[in-house]
Amino acid sequence: MEVNNGRRNVEMKSEHIPDWTKLNLDCLFDIFSRLSIQQRCVAPMLVCKTWMNVCKDPFLNSVFDLEGWFLSSTETSNRWTSKFSEKVDSILMSVAEWSEGGLKVIRVRHCTDQSLLYVADRCPNLEVLWVKHCPKVTDESMGKIALKCPKIMELDISSSYALTRECMGVFGKNCKNLQIVKKNYVYPTEVSRYMQHVKHLELRFSTMTDKGFASICKHCVNLEYLDLSGSPNLTMDGVINGISILKNLKEIKKPNSTAFFFIDLL
Repeated sequence: MEVNNGRRNVEMKSEHIPDWTKLNLDCLFDIFSRLSIQQRCVAPMLVCKTWMNVCKDPFLNSVFDLEGWFLSSTETSNRWTSKFSEKVDSILMSVAEWSEGGLKVIRVRHCTDQSLLYVADRCPNLEVLWVKHCPKVTDESMGKIALKCPKIMELDISSSYALTRECMGVFGKNCKNLQIVKKNYVYPTEVSRYMQHVKHLELRFSTMTDKGFASICKHCVNLEYLDLSGSPNLTMDGVINGISILKNLKEIKKPNSTAFFFIDLL
């Protein structure tokens, strides 16, 4: 064996390092579709122009969902600041623009009227709208969305306390496909008058009485799911009497309880 100064002579070959920026578009779409909007904004969009253009493609911007991030994030102290709301607004408006009218799902918190007015003008195909915990969202933007986005099927405006009873009414009158409604501190008359076609209704922490609940049950006969948790003015007798006429009801969450009440067990 040939030895050179006690060391074996080894021929080293340079390793080939792939150029990830040259992946074909099909691969890029497949990869980026697995990332959240937050992940796309802080990483691939900054790599090169091609990647940025793919991230802005309408195909990847039909859904704007920050709910998972809000639930998992432990940093909550700055969420109520104007600076944080401005960031949320900026991202939402960007996605609305990139979608080219194809944005169908919005799940967001801490946005303002600014971004929602922008959405109303550009996203007529919107079907799902969650604006939970948005103290700066008012009837102005929500009313415009209800008028310009009539395809909405699911609405969650829980804990957005600047919204009034008029907001519920305008959605009920203009969004005839509305099936799911989630709102705390709700006005029973607005539900029974304008939302008679809903199937899924969450009225947590409502102050309504047995009389108001009876009116909802009388007019919203297609209800399949009810959440009445945290509603102290409702009695069990009032609830049972109300739901007795709901032939399609499958599940109810009782007042003052976290337990589900299955109709077939009555």
